[in-house]
Amino acid sequence: MNAESSPATATPFDAIGGEPRVQALVDRFYDLMDLEPAYAALRASHGSTLDEARQKLFWFLCGWLGGPDHYIRRFGHPRLRARHMPFAIGILERDQWVACMDQAMGETGVPEALRARLRESFLGTADWMRNQGG
Repeated sequence: MNAESSPATATPFDAIGGEPRVQALVDRFYDLMDLEPAYAALRASHGSTLDEARQKLFWFLCGWLGGPDHYIRRFGHPRLRARHMPFAIGILERDQWVACMDQAMGETGVPEALRARLRESFLGTADWMRNQGG
């Protein structure tokens, strides 16, 4: 094993299992959002279909986790807050997004230590995206 592939230097992308596992995570996230009543407010904010959001989150997460920059190659800098301004994001939507992603991480086998780190990062980002008081 060389230094580039050692566990100490592995990216979260590598630790999750690369593109197939990121795709599985994204698919489970959107499946849960579509199926679970606990995520109804979050689902309502996504329109009639989840296909475009599903693809964009996959592209984004690949790069954000340390893998290929699919999203940036297609759209440039993510500008997350600016791109999400048209959507009402309050505490309820933030909490549902983080809970849904955490459930998806658990159900797709993201290692617990990484899951905890990502949950914290997702919460910080989701809170920063809020544009509504409640």
